[in-house]
Amino acid sequence: MLFLIILLIIVCVALGLFVLIQNPKGGGLATGGGAGSNMFGVQRTGDVLEKGTWVLLTLIVVLSLSITTIAKSGGSSGSGAPSKIQEHLDKTVAPSPIGSRTAPANAPAAADTTKK
Repeated sequence: MLFLIILLIIVCVALGLFVLIQNPKGGGLATGGGAGSNMFGVQRTGDVLEKGTWVLLTLIVVLSLSITTIAKSGGSSGSGAPSKIQEHLDKTVAPSPIGSRTAPANAPAAADTTKK
């Protein structure tokens, strides 16, 4: 699982670089240089970078889902032994339900408070 997490981080950094390398398409906040970028034949490089962006995005989705699946199935513990946290939770006493309070064993008996 550690390998998948490291691979996910590398793919995220690569996706960030791919996005930063791409020329602006003229939409959104990058409206200034969008028209002149395709004038000198940069369209071919844009296609490669765009396809690479989609591939990296797909890899991020697949890696994220696989890490989540492995983590839910308990893939991090290689042996069948429970973790220290689970052992500690098993040893703790479960609290009693709220409605079933009983008087403590060493509580004094209720005194008669009526006047005689």
